[in-house]
Amino acid sequence: MKMNQSAARSVALVMLLMLAACGGGGGGDASDSGQGQVGAGDDTTTTTPGTGTTLSATHTGEGTFYGATGQGNCSFDASPGNLMVAAMNQTDYAGSAACGEFVQVTGPKGTVTVRITDRCPECKPGDIDLSEQAFAKIADPVAGRVPISWQVVAGDVSGPVAYRYKEGSTRFWVAIQVRNHRLPITALDIKPSGSTAWITVERLEYNYFVYPAAIAAGPVEVRVTALGGATLLETLPEPQGGLVVQGSAQFP
Repeated sequence: MKMNQSAARSVALVMLLMLAACGGGGGGDASDSGQGQVGAGDDTTTTTPGTGTTLSATHTGEGTFYGATGQGNCSFDASPGNLMVAAMNQTDYAGSAACGEFVQVTGPKGTVTVRITDRCPECKPGDIDLSEQAFAKIADPVAGRVPISWQVVAGDVSGPVAYRYKEGSTRFWVAIQVRNHRLPITALDIKPSGSTAWITVERLEYNYFVYPAAIAAGPVEVRVTALGGATLLETLPEPQGGLVVQGSAQFP
């Protein structure tokens, strides 16, 4: 049954008044300090993106496929149980900024969401080289190369963010990788034991944030920032090569 415009406006007004009376469903403030807490800085409102929420403009290019394992230039472990992965073209790889982000790819036959685990140096801007399994969801493999469109989206992950010290890491040379993040990572800062200031750490093309100078012995505070400004704070043990530390929180 259709309502006339006057009746529709009356219903909308009643709903707004009811929402206001209930407090509007607001949430608590996020703190900018404390282990495992999430925040985005003072006086900043952070919107929580649901799984699959679009985080970028739409890109276009060509899709191809290769025998992906989950390993590659992003330095992640193989993921035989989940091969919905892909290699990003050199331009959009952006020095490893794309590593670990989730991308929704649409081709002639459908859409698939993949995690970026590798780099495709010969691919043109906009192109993505998908795993064989992912490509088969958007096109017939016999086609080999097809037109695609894609967007970065919030990923569907379980559990907290994890942190890995690269082999060779000590307090004299620290390399940290962020894993299992549902949002793209844009920055990592550290605060060594005894320090009062944050140090911004450079992200290298193999997807580790590397600080090549000595720091004080002891635990290291880490602040990770995601696309959109949300942050996670963790305290990691003193650097030790190959150590993986499970964090206490995930990006909202």
